[in-house]
Amino acid sequence: MLKRLSISNYAIIDELEIDFSGRLNVITGETGAGKSIIMGALGLILGERADSAALVKKEKKCVVEGFFNAGHKKAVAAFLKANELDTEEELVLRREIGTNGKSRAFINDTPVNLSQLQQLSLLLVDLHQQFDTLELGESDFQREVIDALAGHSPLLEEYQQVFGQWQQVKKEADELKLQKWQFDKEADYNRFQFTELEEAGFTENELEETDAELKLLNNSEGIKAALNKAFFELREGEQPLVQQLKIIVNQLNSFSSYHPELPALLQRLQSVQIELQDIAEDVDRINDHIQYDPERVERLNERLSLGYKLQKKHGVGSTRELLEIQQQLEEKLQAVLQIDQLIEQKETESHGLYEQAVAFAKKISANRRKQLKPFEEKVNKLLVQVGMPNAKLKAALDSTGLNETGEDTVEFLFDANLPAGNSGKDGQFQPLRKVASGGELSRLMLCIKSLVAESVDLPTMIFDEIDTGISGEAARQVGIIMKALAARRQVICITHQPQIAGKADAHFFVYKEIVKDLVKTHIRLLSTEERITSIAKMLSGEKPTAAAMENAREMLLN
Repeated sequence: MLKRLSISNYAIIDELEIDFSGRLNVITGETGAGKSIIMGALGLILGERADSAALVKKEKKCVVEGFFNAGHKKAVAAFLKANELDTEEELVLRREIGTNGKSRAFINDTPVNLSQLQQLSLLLVDLHQQFDTLELGESDFQREVIDALAGHSPLLEEYQQVFGQWQQVKKEADELKLQKWQFDKEADYNRFQFTELEEAGFTENELEETDAELKLLNNSEGIKAALNKAFFELREGEQPLVQQLKIIVNQLNSFSSYHPELPALLQRLQSVQIELQDIAEDVDRINDHIQYDPERVERLNERLSLGYKLQKKHGVGSTRELLEIQQQLEEKLQAVLQIDQLIEQKETESHGLYEQAVAFAKKISANRRKQLKPFEEKVNKLLVQVGMPNAKLKAALDSTGLNETGEDTVEFLFDANLPAGNSGKDGQFQPLRKVASGGELSRLMLCIKSLVAESVDLPTMIFDEIDTGISGEAARQVGIIMKALAARRQVICITHQPQIAGKADAHFFVYKEIVKDLVKTHIRLLSTEERITSIAKMLSGEKPTAAAMENAREMLLN
């Protein structure tokens, strides 16, 4: 509910605060007193576009704040969470128009865009103004009305769960079919590529090892020549290095006892001699194993050439990457074999879910159909009460394909000018969204929402002069309907009718005042005696008669 509305520097409002009752709030005042200005300020926090012309004092910014208690509305909590906004007991919607004419919006002091403000305000406030027929004409709203009267929310939830599963499985089946088509399109090429790699039969690091072996074989003659020379110098020359070291060791050995450093030096020479002898043996062994094999060179060249060709073809640079591609191709070929089975499984599952969804949808349609005639009768009865005896409403149910809300749509048809006594069969009924009307259509909305108020968690309802064109008993009936509606949720109504004002739980009076040659709009909550006087003035003029005062007192006390 809207607990408080605060307005600063908006048009001819300097500073103004309204603390609303949780039930029926009525706002009255002379024509031109500023009621529409208050509604304009309220529209700012509901997401309407700002007009810099509203700034009278150009040196000061305009600020409008609405303080709401959202209770435990799940939709509000979900919106705040989805938009990463603070969740608090009290919601504050604020709109500012700066001195430069630019507008900013806030939810709980967090800057938001206009779209976010509008989305949240729709969950908090249901505003009905003359000529405002948008919501009433929306097919979703019309269906929700019938669903609320049918009271089958659990059935709808079950249906929507099954419908969602069916849509998901159907999507998965379609994706698999597309994948199969792609697989079939590429299967022959993939099979050719896989066979090519499989027949090549490369092993891990084979190309890298082949390249190294080829380099060795192609340089084998030079390597053998170097190894032979090294072995010759170490072991078989005229003065082999190993033999010369042995002679040096023997010569120094006889003098080792005469100098303290000679034994260590001899030990190092003996180690070098042993190491050179081992090196000579290894050189000889390696030399024996290096043999130039022209046939092997040719085979390795062919192998390497095949490998490089496949690497270039697949855009890779190693044996490991080629083997990975081979594995991927094999998996794709296996998937082709499995996908038909998967598609069949998904289609079977999809068919089962579709049958379930259809069964639920038919139950939902039957429930809706049962509500149409009673709904029409109740609304048309209320229309007579609120001063529209020649108006009739019809509710039509049309079958469509399965959708998120069932297999049909609800359409409200309306004729505002049926001759007296006409049951409505021969009327010129048209869809509500095509009917141009003002106060009448707002009263129709009041009638409809009063019927579903117990079944739907409606937000704060604001009616702006829906009493246009009615008076007397019709106005009293509108007041009775509003009073009953306000027993279950907050209602705010701007009215000129004393019969409606008399039903209020809180009566606010808007008036103008001249301050320093400037006209200012103010508002105050009336006491019981002030209300009697105000209603009496609405009945008989600025100077109410004693009869008008008595009539006003009776309206208020009853």
